[in-house]
Amino acid sequence: MPNTLDFTFSDLVAGYVISADPENGRFEMNTSDGRPFVVQLTPTTTAEMLRNLGDAYVDATAQLTGMLEHGRLLHAYGVFYPSDSDAGTAFEAKHILLFGKAADELKFESPSWWSQQIRKLADFYLDSEFGIGATTFDYRGYTTDLTMEGAKTATTRQETDTISRLVYGLATAYLMHGDDRYRDAAAAGARYLIDHLCFVDRTERIAYWYHALMLRPDGTEVKIFASEFGDDFDAIPCYEQIYALAGLTQVYRITGDPKLREIIDMTIAMFHRYFEDKTSYPDGTPRRGYYSHIDPVTFDPLSPALDDGIRSNRDRKNWNSVGDHIPAYLINLFLATGEQKYADELESLCDQITEHFPDYDSSPFVQEKFFGDWSPDHHYGQQQDRAIIGHNLKIAWNLTRVNNLRPKAEYVAFAKKIAGLMPGVGMDPQRGGWYDMMERHTAPGQRFHRLVWHDRKAWWQQEQGILAYQILNAVYGDPLYAKYARESSAFYNAWMLDTQAGGVFFNVLANGNPFMLGGERSKGSHSMAMYHSAELCYLAAVYSNLENRQQPMDLFFSPGPGAFGGVLRVAPDLLPPKTHKIMQVWVNGHEHADFDAEALTVTLPHSTEPQQVRVRLTPAGCTFSADTLGISAGVARISLAGSLGANQVGVLRDQVDEALDGGARTVVLEAGDLVYLDPEAVRYLATAKQHRDFQLTVTGARGQVAEELRASELDQELARSTS
Repeated sequence: MPNTLDFTFSDLVAGYVISADPENGRFEMNTSDGRPFVVQLTPTTTAEMLRNLGDAYVDATAQLTGMLEHGRLLHAYGVFYPSDSDAGTAFEAKHILLFGKAADELKFESPSWWSQQIRKLADFYLDSEFGIGATTFDYRGYTTDLTMEGAKTATTRQETDTISRLVYGLATAYLMHGDDRYRDAAAAGARYLIDHLCFVDRTERIAYWYHALMLRPDGTEVKIFASEFGDDFDAIPCYEQIYALAGLTQVYRITGDPKLREIIDMTIAMFHRYFEDKTSYPDGTPRRGYYSHIDPVTFDPLSPALDDGIRSNRDRKNWNSVGDHIPAYLINLFLATGEQKYADELESLCDQITEHFPDYDSSPFVQEKFFGDWSPDHHYGQQQDRAIIGHNLKIAWNLTRVNNLRPKAEYVAFAKKIAGLMPGVGMDPQRGGWYDMMERHTAPGQRFHRLVWHDRKAWWQQEQGILAYQILNAVYGDPLYAKYARESSAFYNAWMLDTQAGGVFFNVLANGNPFMLGGERSKGSHSMAMYHSAELCYLAAVYSNLENRQQPMDLFFSPGPGAFGGVLRVAPDLLPPKTHKIMQVWVNGHEHADFDAEALTVTLPHSTEPQQVRVRLTPAGCTFSADTLGISAGVARISLAGSLGANQVGVLRDQVDEALDGGARTVVLEAGDLVYLDPEAVRYLATAKQHRDFQLTVTGARGQVAEELRASELDQELARSTS
């Protein structure tokens, strides 16, 4: 017989106020997916305002009933009571969290929110590892494990990836604030990684990384080469080598230190020599991709030693070995150098992801584990035939970024597919936030995909949801993407921040309460440190300020003498072309005029000392631009750049109308810098041609833009002119 809810339980309801009945102390709210809840207030209900790291508690209990305006986003935590009638289950709120004073205010959308958060994160880790207010940073005293309060544990273990994650976060904090303390600590960590945890083989011109080291009481070191973790045990996993570069690359991005670049390049050479699959299928087609593991002795991905009867890492590939290159170091390395070989690698990896990871005839989730020939592996380790929600979201996020650099219709289609499916299967529509691992398939009679271990929510998977939907909204302008970005940000900032001790929680329960058992109690465990939380602060600020809310943003760099060949590249991320520019530059506190605003480069003055460069970036005005270059002999040339979403069609219409009113009988749209074309814009062009009888030519169209134009079949002339 079915289970019945005849007991009380506490839970969280996240959603939007629909109506209020102050006299009876209740209001109605809808969850993200539109389900109504009646919320009863009690004499002991308390309310507070959202607070960032470093903020004091602000009570809002006395003002609560007057703040229950229609449309307000809030979180209500309370007790469900089984009803004695047919009226349904009663819900009495005990705690209300408000996100702003005004109904439409969301504090986490203020321009300084994420900047403040990363400063507090950086201070938490520096104070915990090196002492409060430290200005010198000896990593011999660093420890991987930190307690919930930020205290060091007794272990003397130091893990490469955890130090690298911390170094990334500190360098990113410098990028946002220009505080020398953050730069110095990041640079010291990068040097320590190279000196103590990196094996440099100059004969082979490769570098690779130890898993960890143990510090003995006498100061000597015990190096640990092969991984000691779970499914990776006694092998060299590709993802550990990848994340060793995250910190170095971010420090290189702000300093241009050639010693860091050498080690980065030598590690990449190791990827290509030992992890890259250079074999072919029987028909001669290259298999491509990166193996997930290599033998620690022979560096052979096909070594029998990788199949020990307990686990098998022989001839395997996975999301981490293929996709994690993109956000961990490759995009940042391209931003720092502008070298096309890194853009080529980004495109190659995204091509592999787009070709092999979709599995939508079988499941709403991507396939993540593979054999070497890319056939699915449904029985690997703990994952089996299961999905990690954050990896699905991470694919959508990174495909959208790379599409801004190398537009391809497949990237747009795949990213949008994920964005459309994930809220229905991986998001918690009742409480907000994103789940962890789920079964990729439902059993007969099951409505919901089953959660594998628990219904907890990890901090890094919330990051993927926020960044994915923020950039999707920035590029494609879909109100649903804006909604999911907002709701994801609300959950993260409401429940993942430890506003008492500092830092962020590793995991929270589905209802937002912290989960504090085992390794998930730590704030310095192998996978945590500062990487994901700092990456979120930085890119959420970039996407929300420069793209979605049109706010300027300052970035800081500290190039050494001769760094970057004298040309500093300051693009904040892979954003649509010509959507932002340099507004102002200061070098060592003095205004500096030698920069290319649109190319996002600064020509550095000659110096024998490191310089501090402060760059103010500003939105170009909109995410899409249409500029008439001129009208000659009845031909108007209009340059298009950015992302032409449905909400930007009016910008195109104004330029076309102005050209036709000015005597043009042919309109040439130059689309080389256009990364997205909404079908509504194509329908406008078809209608305009019909009504105003002019010739239309499009040049330089790529990726989704070219595909959308081909699919429109406006006329043969248009089809021939795309490329």
